[in-house]
Amino acid sequence: MGLQINISFTSLRVVNINPNETSSSGSCDRETATLILNSGQKMELNFTFFLNTTSNKFHLNSVNFSSHNDSLDYLRGSLGFSYMCRSEQILEVSQNFSLNTYALHVQPFGVTGDKFGSALECLLDEDDLIIPIVVGAALAGLVLVVLLAYLIGRKRSHAGYQTI
Repeated sequence: MGLQINISFTSLRVVNINPNETSSSGSCDRETATLILNSGQKMELNFTFFLNTTSNKFHLNSVNFSSHNDSLDYLRGSLGFSYMCRSEQILEVSQNFSLNTYALHVQPFGVTGDKFGSALECLLDEDDLIIPIVVGAALAGLVLVVLLAYLIGRKRSHAGYQTI
């Protein structure tokens, strides 16, 4: 994923996380999974996912960096599936702290082997399909109108000369 940190106390400071200078670690148990990113810029960013074992649904529950919020409800998915979002997402952690994610693909629970499960796409990516559907429907309607005009025009009798 691409990750950008936005911190605004007196002014907005944007920090891009460089993947070449970032290491990851974490831990998992039955209901929580933690991802810890350590950047070469001496920053540590903790993501905690929670699994509701009754509904088999997971979500990002907590982010800890310069501020902490443990009542989040982002990146929701189902056990055994991964969560994917190609579009930019802005995750508001607190009034002064947010994260921008790009090309995000996570699966905190139900991983078998080293491969992601089938992906549940975010709503931002699903909106991308509306434009091609509308354009296709408009083109199909235009073809239908031209075809009907041609057929109606052929059936009309023409006054004037006729061929012998």
